[in-house]
Amino acid sequence: MEKFTRIAASACPLPAENIDTDQILPARYLKLPRKGDHGKVLFRDLRFDEADRERPDFPLNRPCWRDAKIIVSGRNFGGGSSREAAVYALYDYGIRCVIAPSFGDIFSQNATKNGLLTAVLSEAETGALVAALTREPTMAVTVDLVSQSIVCGELQCQFTIDPARRTRLLNGWDDFDVTHSFREQIGEFKAAYRRARPWATPS
Repeated sequence: MEKFTRIAASACPLPAENIDTDQILPARYLKLPRKGDHGKVLFRDLRFDEADRERPDFPLNRPCWRDAKIIVSGRNFGGGSSREAAVYALYDYGIRCVIAPSFGDIFSQNATKNGLLTAVLSEAETGALVAALTREPTMAVTVDLVSQSIVCGELQCQFTIDPARRTRLLNGWDDFDVTHSFREQIGEFKAAYRRARPWATPS
């Protein structure tokens, strides 16, 4: 998994609350193979109409935010059903960070395991960030995971993240890597176990 330390990029405001995983990735696309194509169907029913035409009023379809790598949204982003493919869609599109007052817990877990940062700000700070980006759509946002800071023009905020998830992202660790990081402790435990119970170890 790719490490996440710092990103400076355009950020797209999606201030709606309760954007769920079915809006992020409609259920009919769950059978897509995992080969990097999920970005095409990100927010499919919000980005496109019934005739498969782009909806010009949807923020990610606007030229200034089409290549955004950061999304700023409302509370409970990623709630709803537990579908990891919703994270695939964001990541394959190019999104590397979502900023919101809160997230669906399973979504946040899946995000971490796929290199996507979920940064938690207060509703007031998120609202201020959305307002700044609405005023100046081309303004870059810098997200630094080391210092847990977000900078957008004169606006500076400190975000929160679960410490274990932060460690995973900074190191680019998947589940195997997390286990491997405890290899010394595991070795010590195994050695002590063999000494205490030699009869339990096959000869």
